[in-house]
Formats: sequence, C-alpha cells, structure tokens
Amino acid sequence: MNEAPAGAEDRPDRGRIAKAAALIPGLAHLLRGRRRAGLSLLALALATLAVLVFAFDRVAATFTSGRVDYWVALLTLIGAATVAWSVGFREPLGGPRPRAKGVSQWAIAWREFSRNRVAVLGLYLMLILYLATLLAPYLTPYEPNTIGDMASTRHLSPSLTHLMGTDRFGRDVFTRVLYGARISLSIGFIAVSISVTLGTVLGAVSGYFGGMVDTVLMRFVDMLISFPRLVLLITVIALFEPSIFTVIVVLGLTLWPSTARIVRGEVLSLREREFVEAARALGLSGARIVCRHIIPNVLGPVIVAATLGLGNIILIEAGLSFLGLSVQPPTPSWGNIIDGGREYLVQAWWVSTFPGLAIVATVVAFNLIGDGLRDALDPRLRM
Repeated sequence: MNEAPAGAEDRPDRGRIAKAAALIPGLAHLLRGRRRAGLSLLALALATLAVLVFAFDRVAATFTSGRVDYWVALLTLIGAATVAWSVGFREPLGGPRPRAKGVSQWAIAWREFSRNRVAVLGLYLMLILYLATLLAPYLTPYEPNTIGDMASTRHLSPSLTHLMGTDRFGRDVFTRVLYGARISLSIGFIAVSISVTLGTVLGAVSGYFGGMVDTVLMRFVDMLISFPRLVLLITVIALFEPSIFTVIVVLGLTLWPSTARIVRGEVLSLREREFVEAARALGLSGARIVCRHIIPNVLGPVIVAATLGLGNIILIEAGLSFLGLSVQPPTPSWGNIIDGGREYLVQAWWVSTFPGLAIVATVVAFNLIGDGLRDALDPRLRM
C-alpha cells in the first residue's frame, strides 16, 4: 500500500492560504512575521478601498470635471493601490526568503534607519501627510475658497460635518488645511531642491579646488550668513510682488550657504583619498572628478541636511504667510489660515489651532526623519 508523502494533506490548505495572501496585501508579510511591513501594506490597501467606496461620486467626477487636482488625486489613488498589491504579490508565502547576493551601503543605511522606531514614525507621518494632500479632492466635499451663507456657516465648531470647523467666511477649515499643505510642502520641496543643489555644487568646487576659489566662495558664504535671515527674506520679498514663485526663488537662493559649508568640509577630506588620487593619475579633469567621484560620496550628509531643511523652510514660509509676504489670500496656506483666525482665538480657536498643529506635526516628522538618517548614514553611530 502506497503511503501519501508527508505534508500532502497540508498542501491544499497552504495553496488556499497562498491565494488569499496574494489577494490581501500584507497578509503574506504578517504570516512570515514581518508585522511592520504587513500592517503598512494592509493599511494602505484599506485606505485606498475606503476612499474609492466613500468618495466614489467624487472619483467618478474626475472624468467630467476637467480639473488637474482631481486627476492628480486619481493617479495617486491608482499608484497607492498598485504599490500595495504589487509589493504584496512579490512576497512568497512558502519557502525561505531569497537572499541578496550583495549588500550596498544604502541597504545597510535603510536597515539601520528601519530599526529606529521614532524615525520610522516620522516617515509614516510624512507619507500620510503627502497622501492626504494629494487625495484632498476625494477626502473633502468642500472647496477651499467657496464662501457660503456666512450667517449660518460662520465659525461653526468642529463636528462630523466640518471636522475642523469653519472660519469667518464659512469656509471649511479641514479643506483649507489640506489644500494649504500643497502650497507649504511644494514650496518647501522646491526651495530645498534649489538650495541643496547650489550648496552641493559650490561646496564641492570650493573644497576640491581650494586656493583663491575657496577663499572667494567662502567669504561670500560668510557674508550671506552674517545677515539676519528673516530680515534678509523680508527685505528681498518686499521689493517684489509677493507670490509663490518669488518665495520659492528667494528661499532657494538664500538658504544654500549651510549646505555649502557641510559639503566643503566633507570634500576637504575626500580630495586626499586614494580613489581621488587615482582619478587624477588617470588624467581625469577636475570637473569630472567632482561630479563622478566627489559629489556621490557626500550625498549622505546632503540628504540629512535637506531633510532637516524642509521643516525649517516650512516654518519660514508659514511665518512669511502670517506676515502677508508669501501666498496671498484667498489661496490657502498654513500661515495665512493662522493669520485669518488670530483675531478670533477666543470664540473660534479651531481656525488657527488646526493649521498650527499641522505645521508642528510636519516639522516634527521631517526632523525625526533627519535625525534617523543622520544616525543611519554615520558608520560611527551604528551598533
């Protein structure tokens, strides 16, 4: 009598579990003991399904509205669902996990970063904020600048109808906070990109070539740093008409000296290393050595500086908006929303409180990420 091979009875059950795991993002990760990844994928999948179900009318209106923000929200929804299910499909349920042939320094840094629970919390906060910002047209039925019946909708307290209440014009504060996040985060991201690019290039050139080039560039950096930053920003912006473009350009062109100093210090050490000497011996030009060999090796400190700088720029932009020198009403930004509610802090505290909390949460999230990246990218701090 032939005996069934060991485990034959379990194969149908294992096959059904594998199919279920493929349909439910994160289930395979949870069954393999990877709780953080599994819960993250499961939460992302449930969030996309919830938006699709509860905001189906607004999702369907994307094809008839002709508005760009609706199409951005739809692409974000599709992208989030694609990430959730594609990553879930790639996780094998049975058998050992495949091992990577080699481990890069970036993989080691990510492993160290993922062990820092506080930094991971900041990363989750940032991702939730960006998703909520991009999905804003689907998360709220109101428009950010629509003024209704002020007599009946003015300064309504937070409720299920208006999660963060309404302002003096009857506009939904939750909607304005979501749309204001677009302005603040966009200004921060673009301004940081400009300042980091300028600071990296000028710092690398100054540190590598040295001599007169280093002297001229560093004295220019010292001159910019010597001016009070807020006074300099207010002066420059006051000379032009306040707008989003002006704020981005001014912030990007005035906040690069700190990055340049960091990069210069790293390059002064790197230019004496063996691989740079070898590149010189091969006859490579100075520009090629800086671009191909120097700058890639200083990206770690630059990424940390950029992450920490994002929170700083968001705070500066909010302060300029509060002073009326940045985004002009009725376009919402966190700063001008706070300014619009400061006269009504006693009877309508929610108008200024919720955008203020959004600024605090965003800055804290970016600072936590920056601290985690600093620890992960520094080999001396790895345990």
